[in-house]
Amino acid sequence: MAYPIDNPFRPPVEFISSIAATGSIVGIAFYQQFFGLDLATSLAISAPLLALAVWRGRQGYKILLFHTKLRWLPKYELKSEEIPVSTKELFLGMGFWWGEKHSQRLFTARLPKYEHLRARNKRYEWARQFERDHPGHWLNRFLGYEHPINPVSPLPPVGGDPAIHGVEPDEREIWTSLAERVGHLLVLGTTRVGKTRLAELLVTQDIRRGEVVIVFDPKGDVALLKRMYAEASRCGREKDFWFFHLGYPELSDRYSPISSIGRITEVATRIANQLPGEGQSQAFKEFVWLFINVISRAISALGMNPTYTLIYQYAVDVDALGEKYFEYWLNKVHPEWVDEIENISSKEIEAMQKKTGRSLKTVEFIALLREKDWHDPVADGLVSILSNDKTRFQMLINSLYPLLEKLTTGKVSELLSPTWDNPTEKRRVFDWDKIMNTGGIVYVGLDSLSDAEVAAAVGNAMFADLTSTAGRRYKFGTAFGQSQGLDVKDSKKVAIHADEFNELIGDEFVPLLNKAGGAGYQVTVYTQTWSDVEAKIGNRAKAAQIGGNLNSLIMLRVKTTDTAEILTEQLPEVEVSKIASDSRTTDVQNPDDFADFGSSSGDVVRSYKVPMLRPSDLTSLPKGQAFALLDGGQLAKVRLPLAVESVDDVHWPESLFKVFDGMHEQYSRYIKSVDEGQTAPLPIDFLGNTSDGLTVEGKGHGF
Repeated sequence: MAYPIDNPFRPPVEFISSIAATGSIVGIAFYQQFFGLDLATSLAISAPLLALAVWRGRQGYKILLFHTKLRWLPKYELKSEEIPVSTKELFLGMGFWWGEKHSQRLFTARLPKYEHLRARNKRYEWARQFERDHPGHWLNRFLGYEHPINPVSPLPPVGGDPAIHGVEPDEREIWTSLAERVGHLLVLGTTRVGKTRLAELLVTQDIRRGEVVIVFDPKGDVALLKRMYAEASRCGREKDFWFFHLGYPELSDRYSPISSIGRITEVATRIANQLPGEGQSQAFKEFVWLFINVISRAISALGMNPTYTLIYQYAVDVDALGEKYFEYWLNKVHPEWVDEIENISSKEIEAMQKKTGRSLKTVEFIALLREKDWHDPVADGLVSILSNDKTRFQMLINSLYPLLEKLTTGKVSELLSPTWDNPTEKRRVFDWDKIMNTGGIVYVGLDSLSDAEVAAAVGNAMFADLTSTAGRRYKFGTAFGQSQGLDVKDSKKVAIHADEFNELIGDEFVPLLNKAGGAGYQVTVYTQTWSDVEAKIGNRAKAAQIGGNLNSLIMLRVKTTDTAEILTEQLPEVEVSKIASDSRTTDVQNPDDFADFGSSSGDVVRSYKVPMLRPSDLTSLPKGQAFALLDGGQLAKVRLPLAVESVDDVHWPESLFKVFDGMHEQYSRYIKSVDEGQTAPLPIDFLGNTSDGLTVEGKGHGF
């Protein structure tokens, strides 16, 4: 039967008829002779009464359960091995699909007359005040008993309003299609409400599905690192695990953000894109791009691999690079240059040296090339740079030096500019092509708590490299440079998780989201507010462009209305109903009528148009709960599972113990040790291989 208003907030009056039916059955059973009934008649009467008692009792129990869950929700825990994994869907937790009836129930729950059903009612406040006023009282044992049967049970330390989820007592597993992952996912939530725990849940499933997994963790969450390695170990993929951390360079694997390129111009693009490009800065940025491109081409022509260290070295002393390249090139194509250079006019050389401030040898090479009209693309580029006044030229590229200083200072340079000529070096080197072709799992710790500037620079460089790699995979398949490449659709998906997204965002992220879905990239980004993204990108239109490429949204508790409206403004308005009292009196106009007036009273159902969700609903979510806009605008209310981890089956590398302890106790010491020039201990790579070739293995660490 349909009622005008769905009102499970009323008292469970069904228990009255259930108890009455049960009492009748008991009466018939014990006083059968008093009623003059034989056994067959008694059974015939008791059977429908029993059915009525069960039916009405079940209805009353649902109402009572609804009242309980409005104020108290059971703890939701899952062991690691209990997390479900599907090759077609992504598991998010327990919950329900939010509809118009849930908006109606939440609206009704907040009416003053149902305050006694809410979590913080008068009984609850009395119980907590009694505990404060009478510590040690025997009654506190019962008042503080955490169980749904206790009407004043203490609330769990998750805050928020339990009624938002309690409006639907029938929870079920919430899944979303994996086909939607390539449309990318945005996770919003303020500090300490469960973003990283959600990341653990998603990363666990990605690892078990056998996908390539890349996790960017700027702040350094030790639980996330432990979970990643534990899951890789359980799946037999521990050899595919790579550990990159700016805070632990002596233990970290190494990676060069500019070593894997399709065209030499990508080196200049990746570096220059990290410089300011708005307004007048754009002209300087273009000039820096030209300068780096010339240096990169010369380094590559000399048979060297461009690295941050080499580029910084020759950016500071471009004369040395020019001399080295001119000599190399002239020896190969014009070996007579040695005799010809002696014939150059000394006055011309002196005048040019005075004008440019360059070294004598550099000026001699420039004069020789001009006099003989010898040309080469790389040589011409070097000449165009070296012909400028040295002091004025350095002013034009001055913005480049701070960036390169960040990327080449101390032991960070060993990670970002790896060398291969040290036989005692055991730290591995990776690039994104290698990771994707071998099915790697990569944890990237950027140590932003110690140095946010370096963390942002390295993160941006990695994203630029990922974007370039996506372009090659999309055009050539996964075996770029080989005779036959594997088609992208047959390769493994690449799940990229970027925690604290606002610290990593840059211009290179726009094409990564916009184009990389065709290369199998599945990007999930986590941040606190969208204002953080706008502030970091420095352009509201670009921030909107990034947001437009994040097709799915999961929003935990947020603190700003602007952030909450990202979700609420995408939802329709719904119609809710409210019962209002209606009383009327009318005068009787007929003087012959006995009555002087008439009256009537009743209840009227009034309807209102309200938003399906209000921003205040998002700001009052308990920890570990979220609203999710999935599968083309379908709204789900989700409770995230609290992970209960068992590590008895995990054998941790010895190097991980140092990382765990460091993240907990000594997380901020790295920069100080680098500045003081402290040396690292005996090199041990992440998988436990020491420099003498031995392997060490540790026992379990608790989560």
